[in-house]
Amino acid sequence: MRLRLISKLTISTNMVLLIFMVIFAYVNLAALKKLLIEEAVTDADKLGETIIRATQHQMVHDDRQRIQQVIKEVGAEKGIDHIRMINKNGRIIYSTQEEEIGTFLDKKAEACNMCHSSSNPRTHASSMNRSRIFTRHDGKQLLGLAKAIYNEESCFTAKCHFHPEHFRVLGVLDVTVPLDRMNAQLNSYRGTTIAVTILLMGLISLCITIFIQQLVNQPVQQLLKHTEQLARGEMDTSVSFTSGGELGELADSFNNMTMKLKRARAELEDWGKNLESKVEERTHEITDIQAQLIRSEKLASLGELVAGIAHEINNPLTGILVFSSLVSKDPKLDPSLKDDLEIVVQQTERCSQIVKGLLDFSRESVPQKKFSSINRIMDMSLSLIERQVLFQNITITKDYSTDLPDMLLDPNQVEQVFVNMILNAGQSMLDGGDLQICTGMTTDGCHEFVSISDTGCGISEENLVKIFDPFFTTKSTKGTGLGLSVSYGIINNHSGTIEVESKVGSGTTFTIMLPTRLTEIL
Repeated sequence: MRLRLISKLTISTNMVLLIFMVIFAYVNLAALKKLLIEEAVTDADKLGETIIRATQHQMVHDDRQRIQQVIKEVGAEKGIDHIRMINKNGRIIYSTQEEEIGTFLDKKAEACNMCHSSSNPRTHASSMNRSRIFTRHDGKQLLGLAKAIYNEESCFTAKCHFHPEHFRVLGVLDVTVPLDRMNAQLNSYRGTTIAVTILLMGLISLCITIFIQQLVNQPVQQLLKHTEQLARGEMDTSVSFTSGGELGELADSFNNMTMKLKRARAELEDWGKNLESKVEERTHEITDIQAQLIRSEKLASLGELVAGIAHEINNPLTGILVFSSLVSKDPKLDPSLKDDLEIVVQQTERCSQIVKGLLDFSRESVPQKKFSSINRIMDMSLSLIERQVLFQNITITKDYSTDLPDMLLDPNQVEQVFVNMILNAGQSMLDGGDLQICTGMTTDGCHEFVSISDTGCGISEENLVKIFDPFFTTKSTKGTGLGLSVSYGIINNHSGTIEVESKVGSGTTFTIMLPTRLTEIL
């Protein structure tokens, strides 16, 4: 495995390096070749200009013998292959090869076609456009450059012969130079590049092999050894090497996994020893869940029952309230009966409120859900009640989590729940106290919670299981016992839960849990 891992990493890395180095070398060679060609074209262009200037005097005086002599002398220099001068009609007038003097060149020949490619010959062209590279029959590579001889004033005003002034070009000087030196330089550079590439590839392969052995292979071997020890059940060992990279993090993960496996095995052993207590604990949890389900079923059944009763009571109550109000306002009424009728009206209204609470409790109202912030809903709830006389001696502390996402819920119904909870907390602290409201997200990110804690009188343990039952209250004549029941139904319709913790004399904490996932589509 060690050799296979090192070989794969080394070969793959070297292949990538080789591809990029070949591309880099190719680009460099192409750029060098282009540079050398441009330099050769420039030198040839300068040579042509020198020949034209050197023969200008002889041309003006029509000293043809001297012009031929100059061209032969310059053509004999090292690094020059061929020089010839061609007139406007394509006839070779002077040349280092005397046998071609007097012959004609086709305008489509390589020395002419760069200017005669169209019916209207070009009078000016760049040196690169006037150059050509070709291979002679003997395999020798040459660079040819054609340079125009322009009709200057000294030409068309000379006494010895006459060139019309409208002639722009009198002829062309064609210079051919060998490219042996350029090719030798390219071959030398190519050989050097190949040698350096092979040397670098060898050094890089050696360095990569050493680095992989030290940084990858040895740590992997230690991890494999540790894994084998874990498979044998030896959990007192750990990976000892240290590293600041990913392998170091992997080693730390292996060590953490070993500790957790060891702890899990100890817990399993402890579980076996304490199975009876664990079963009792789970049974108690299941009993609590079952009690909550029974409460939900009881509330649902009771809701159906009280709905029918409430509707039957509501009609006669409305009649009693209307007629008692009318009688109490009748001027013919005996004043001694007025107070009694006022009591009838008050008690009837109280009965009407109880009936309304029954209807609210039993009504399966569909939540009108929309995206809302529980922090904003809590602030709106506090603004409705915090200025009441009940809260004058109560200190309200808000501890909101600011990064809570908006949730899909009915803000009016949730506000009703918050108001009920806060009013209950305030009524438990008639002599003053502290009311703390917290919001946040559970550690698993599945629920947002609202915690309402007071420092009031608290709820006894025997009453704690009854607080969500309809008509159960510890406030004597101050409540109907339906507020928490209605709140329970609202939160249940939002797929949430209400948890309560209380201790007599220390206070009560209600925690409302609402799921963050979208259960309905707007």
